[in-house]
Amino acid sequence: MPVSVTRTTITTTTTSSSSTIVGSPRALTQPLGLLRLLQLISTCVAFSMVASVNAWTGPMGNWAMFTWCFCFAVTLVILIVELGGLQARFPLSWRNFPITFACYAALFCLSSSIIYPTTYVQFMAHGRSRDYAIVATTFSCVACLAYATEVAWTRARPGEITGYMATVPGLLKVFETFVACIIFAFISEPFLYQHKPALEWCVAVYAICFIMVAVTILLNLGDCTNMLPIPFPTFLSGLALVSVLLYATAIVLWPLYQFDQRYNGYPRRASDASCTYTHTPHSVCFWDRRLAVAILTGINLLAYVSDLVYSTRLVFVKV
Repeated sequence: MPVSVTRTTITTTTTSSSSTIVGSPRALTQPLGLLRLLQLISTCVAFSMVASVNAWTGPMGNWAMFTWCFCFAVTLVILIVELGGLQARFPLSWRNFPITFACYAALFCLSSSIIYPTTYVQFMAHGRSRDYAIVATTFSCVACLAYATEVAWTRARPGEITGYMATVPGLLKVFETFVACIIFAFISEPFLYQHKPALEWCVAVYAICFIMVAVTILLNLGDCTNMLPIPFPTFLSGLALVSVLLYATAIVLWPLYQFDQRYNGYPRRASDASCTYTHTPHSVCFWDRRLAVAILTGINLLAYVSDLVYSTRLVFVKV
């Protein structure tokens, strides 16, 4: 049965598991309200524990601290809006904003729960600071599960009329932009792609697809889909198809020019001089970066293919 998806100007049909009583403290006693309280407490404990012992120096620690503070702040805003019944006055589409944020927050906390302990905590000396960092990592995992649960509770069900970001293609777009951001982090060294047109094309592919998907998300959050010169369903299908074609070129060119000796690539990790000496705990050698980008390119290609397939199953209605 197809999922009925509105343009973002239509009232959302919610499920009983995600319904709350807005404009009243009773909203906090509902399942979704209690879940958001858990998110708030978990992220608060995570950044408080790390801040109290100053265990967040370096890029990895900074990312983890940003993640927990950002998720705490936005979750607090969402709770205030729902407690005050201010959804109609919120500048963004309330049918799309909470689930979009919950999906990003789940991915952010997941990344911090993996990156922070593996690149930072394990290199800390045993003691109070390390214990606090471990506790912070534990609560980061709890927050990740809480945000993922919210996504599972509030996503669109077959036959529902809901905002686009609550559908599978909408959630896939959040995932696609997140993966693209990780790719950008790995290719932050221009040395990895400069002076090779094929690799520069791959970087252009990552940037173009990221921008197009980000624009789509912003159009939905701002209730601006009716400003497009073409119908929104046509725009989505065209975007998914173009992204699949572009990523199909990148999944061939990036590994070919990075790992094939015929194109001055490095087929083995040992052949990369940057991986033959001991690195600082927070660094990633160039060969590992190349491999990570190749894997993430494949993951994002699969996401775009799924996006294209699921987009054809959506039914857009106007009311």
